[in-house]
Amino acid sequence: MGKLLLVEDDAGLRSQLRWALEDHDVFVAGNQDEAMAVVRKEAPQVVILDLGLPPDPDGATEGLATLKAIQAVRPETKVIVSSGNEEKAHALKAIELGAYDFYPKPVDLDVLQMIIRRAVYLSELEKENRKLAKGTVSSPLNGVIAASAPMLKLCRTIERVAKSDVNVLLTGESGTGKEVLAQAIHEISPRSGKPFIAINCAAIPENLLESELFGHEKGAFTGAIKRTIGKVEQADGGTLFLDEIGDMPISLQAKMLRFLQDRTFERVGGRVPIEVDVHVVSATNRKLERMIQEETFREDLFYRLNDLTVEIPPLREREGDAILLARYFMNKYSREFARSLKGFTERALAAINAYGWPGNVRELESKVKRSIIMADDKFIDTEDLGIPEADDEAMEVFPTLREVREDAERDLVLRVLASTKNNVSVAAKILGVSRPTLYDLMSNLGLER
Repeated sequence: MGKLLLVEDDAGLRSQLRWALEDHDVFVAGNQDEAMAVVRKEAPQVVILDLGLPPDPDGATEGLATLKAIQAVRPETKVIVSSGNEEKAHALKAIELGAYDFYPKPVDLDVLQMIIRRAVYLSELEKENRKLAKGTVSSPLNGVIAASAPMLKLCRTIERVAKSDVNVLLTGESGTGKEVLAQAIHEISPRSGKPFIAINCAAIPENLLESELFGHEKGAFTGAIKRTIGKVEQADGGTLFLDEIGDMPISLQAKMLRFLQDRTFERVGGRVPIEVDVHVVSATNRKLERMIQEETFREDLFYRLNDLTVEIPPLREREGDAILLARYFMNKYSREFARSLKGFTERALAAINAYGWPGNVRELESKVKRSIIMADDKFIDTEDLGIPEADDEAMEVFPTLREVREDAERDLVLRVLASTKNNVSVAAKILGVSRPTLYDLMSNLGLER
């Protein structure tokens, strides 16, 4: 759970808290000098700070001075101060000075552990944020900001697809980032040094789309005063991205089919076949199979476009990616709008994580851009984002590492025992432990043979 510094002059309470917080890498200190030595050497993520430190154990001057010293050396450290009810004014003063939170005495360990978990979680997010700001975060593909299992699996698929010239159909809801993935395919392909040409089939009027795609000869129609090269010809040697292919008029689909079959076409008003070498990537948020049944999309064109389909999951199914993307967009637009924002409040992070994002990444980008303009404070809140607050359950969904580890161990032991018909000796060999160790593990996990 990361490094935690406990600054407490009461040796008994210090020992009790150290035992209760054994999930963490705990360091202890009894005064400011000891605390600062640990802060400088170990850089703890979280500090639990008693404001009543010697030589002012009944006041808060030494505790507040320690808080300021920690912030001067490690401004990223989350400091949680403790105080009794009669010292609430001191705790509020500490919050004004930049402390992360406070907890009242007498100590409620469940409450304290919850505050610490949230502080560690926020610390990890801010560390990721700093990496993004410095451009040091590793991305699975250029332009793709993701860490969820579905997106990492998709990126591995993209890496394999990019090595060949098979026609790729990207499908998924609007706003999921289909053009970003199409560009990623191009940039890691052997064609990366050649043009990437995109055309949105839904954005161009039907009577102009054929000319935009294939170009036209001088005099082909009224207003055609010179020969014009189309998108297909511009993409020669590179990648042609046909966005919103489901909106291509049925009258143009036959010509597109002929082009895909032999990579030749004629300009509008022309008679000379033109051959090009392009990799075709298309995308749609529509259900083409249903359109085929409704006879608004050609079945033969569908199979030509669809040598391989890549389904892009919606943002709501990409656990953790919404927060990662929100931080990326915050950094991007804070620089663009010259705003020095520190990040998101805890409520905002919980809301981002819990919201369904029907507009996917495009909606998230728009909301973050809006929040940077609207934010009055150094931290973006849910009101700035314009999304609903998360409920209490969404605020407390983070298990401890011990819980995650025990769940994983229990699942693995059960599966190995099932596969060996409960033969502990064989199971121990498979797991790489001794039989007594496996018996102890089973007992600790509450498993009966």
